[in-house]
Amino acid sequence: MIKMSEIRELSVEELKRRLSDEEEGLANLRFQLSTSQLESPIKVRTVRRDIARIKTLINLKEAKAPVQPATTEVKKS
Repeated sequence: MIKMSEIRELSVEELKRRLSDEEEGLANLRFQLSTSQLESPIKVRTVRRDIARIKTLINLKEAKAPVQPATTEVKKS
């Protein structure tokens, strides 16, 4: 389980990298669950929740990031 204090300090790029790692781990856990090799099915739930936490932080950080206005050039004839 990921601590919120740890992931709040990460940048958006690091969070996205961590998200892809967690999603890959979830796929592996689901495979193990389907083949009855997983010792504790609770691990799937905790990884899903960690993914949700990371996605939430990514959305919050991207919403807070200053949006640069698009430059529109008007040509004068």
